[in-house]
Amino acid sequence: MADLLFAKGFAVLARNLRLGALELDIVARKGALVVVVEVRTRGVGAWVSALESVTWAKRQRLRRATGRLWRTRLAAMRGVERVRIDVAAVTFVGQETRVEYVCGAAG
Repeated sequence: MADLLFAKGFAVLARNLRLGALELDIVARKGALVVVVEVRTRGVGAWVSALESVTWAKRQRLRRATGRLWRTRLAAMRGVERVRIDVAAVTFVGQETRVEYVCGAAG
């Protein structure tokens, strides 16, 4: 997933970033924008899709962790003006990997 962001011009700032009891999968920056990416994976036999697995409670934790990241690190970074939460849904079907990327998914 970090490679996909890099190809889109983002610099990956962190992977599996711990903020106390909270964790963010990927934090990346492109200019004044920082994106927090929640990566969800599912296989063929999963009961719910990768996107459906981002429940209300998960979105709340993402918002809380992103707020903490803003207060403790991003607000002091030169040139950072905003942060967005995205979700990357990865599904494995046989030998194929499908990625569905949703911008602003936890807002």
